[in-house]
Amino acid sequence: MGIVASLFFTNDSEKQTLHRRIIPTDEQRESQQKRWNDLAEYLKEQLRENSAYPIYSWLQGSYKFATQLRPLMQNEEFDIDLGVYFQWSGQPEDGNFTPLQLKRMVQEKLEQYAKEQSDIKKVALPKMRCNRIHYGENFHIDVPVYHLDSSRDARALATQNDDWEDSDPKLIYLWFKKQVPKETRSQVRRLIRYLKAWVILNIKEGEGRPSAILLTVLVAESYGRLSNSETASEDEALAGILKLILARLKDDQKVCNPVNTKEVLSERLGEQGFLEFIDHLQKFGDLATRAVAASTEVEAAALWSNVYKHFFPLPESEVRMLCHSKQDSKILSAFTPNVFVKAERKKHIYNETNKWSGYNQISSVPKNCSITFTLVNNDKLPPGARVEWTVRNEGHEAEKTNDLGHEAGIGSTVKESSAYKGCHYMDCIVRQHGHIISMRRIPVGIV
Repeated sequence: MGIVASLFFTNDSEKQTLHRRIIPTDEQRESQQKRWNDLAEYLKEQLRENSAYPIYSWLQGSYKFATQLRPLMQNEEFDIDLGVYFQWSGQPEDGNFTPLQLKRMVQEKLEQYAKEQSDIKKVALPKMRCNRIHYGENFHIDVPVYHLDSSRDARALATQNDDWEDSDPKLIYLWFKKQVPKETRSQVRRLIRYLKAWVILNIKEGEGRPSAILLTVLVAESYGRLSNSETASEDEALAGILKLILARLKDDQKVCNPVNTKEVLSERLGEQGFLEFIDHLQKFGDLATRAVAASTEVEAAALWSNVYKHFFPLPESEVRMLCHSKQDSKILSAFTPNVFVKAERKKHIYNETNKWSGYNQISSVPKNCSITFTLVNNDKLPPGARVEWTVRNEGHEAEKTNDLGHEAGIGSTVKESSAYKGCHYMDCIVRQHGHIISMRRIPVGIV
């Protein structure tokens, strides 16, 4: 088993893992489920009355595939895709409405629904292939509109250009279930999530950023070629799938929609974008290979953290050191970070404690305090050493608001604020010549 496989995934629901930190909580899933159920029932009833056609709904996208991520970047939202289907026999053109008329009808019903609900922020302007409604709990529901001919089990998507587009989300979902055996489906879904998270955190739009469906197809097609030893370890499985995908794309860059070969998924990137995607894959694959081969948990976790930032957890030990190790022909120094932590209320309260302090930990700090972390033995840093700070938040309040941390800064001092109840961590990592020589986890208890 890989050295940090348990930091990727474990069946222990209380343990901090990458998978746990990038997926919605049970509470968030239940809230979303209630919202889309309510919206689906409302739309079916209202659209049936307006159109005189039978109306069906069907979840699709990452929610249906069980590969949904929590928002990983600021200003992002959970995404749910709820397809609405107008049913009539024959071709899409045989109905009483044009594609644009159906989309406008759905838009009107969404706007009407929003006026009746207190937890809806707004209804967006219609998009090319869907309508969108934003909720206050940091998520939105996309509503693509389809024609359904149940006798042929055929679907067509209505677009804002007033065209019918050949699109059948049900077929790709059925393909996925057939392609991936039930006994391996959970790990395949996790691997898809890891790749989607890598893309969101590391590749900007227009710089070789692949679509979620392209990643899903590549992982599903490649997974069966992993060895038993690779699939037995989550980090080795990820490193292995990256090698397989890279080899496949170098051999043949054309990746088609498996249920509609006329649609070439890889062409969405464009020629230059595809080359950039390959370059990103190569760099990620090289890093994954190094991480799997790392000799210590700290070294491996730090490498994966280069990709997954604060979402990747560190080993639980308070302080770890890599001393006098010879790497790349350079002798690394011994150093133990010693950190003074000082907290102070931003607004003092009369007759209450307003300041707290401690070495290498701090507790009982209320919300709305400024907290300063200072490396007190900064003068003992080895030559060429660099000090890096990362906040890793844990607990119900941080998870609910999708704020699980951030990179806090570089240098001997950083400042943060207390915002969520729970035990959080400021992680201090010291590098010399690019290699980690020590790490200290500083617990911060917020009450």
